[in-house]
Amino acid sequence: MAHAHPDLTKNQALVFGRLSDASGPLTAYAILDELRDNGFRAPLQVYRALDKLVDYGLVHRLESLNAFVACRHKGCSDHKTAAFAICDLCGNVLEFAPDQAMEHLLSWTESQEFQLSRTTIELRGTCSYCSASDKAAS
Repeated sequence: MAHAHPDLTKNQALVFGRLSDASGPLTAYAILDELRDNGFRAPLQVYRALDKLVDYGLVHRLESLNAFVACRHKGCSDHKTAAFAICDLCGNVLEFAPDQAMEHLLSWTESQEFQLSRTTIELRGTCSYCSASDKAAS
């Protein structure tokens, strides 16, 4: 699902490619370990690439996991909101568009004259697959 971005440096493209191929979120150190054969030697190389990829809207940082995922939501670079449902059991991460929630949040920020720059919503819980598996095991 990797989408090319014309302004990516070699390091940014490598980091984005690794995240795009990953089955789940990766920490910066996991990315570093996986890209050592490509010339990565220091965490700073990975963090610089990740910072730009986040700025471009191609990658999201999951604050609660201190990890990163490639964007799976078409058009993410056009807005400053990301929302994720994270399964506490299997670690699956689903990205979704939180349109109704954002309407309420934007209304609140306007009423408070708060200048919103970015929003990341993380829902933690149990995915439908793990819930069904848990019920079946009972």
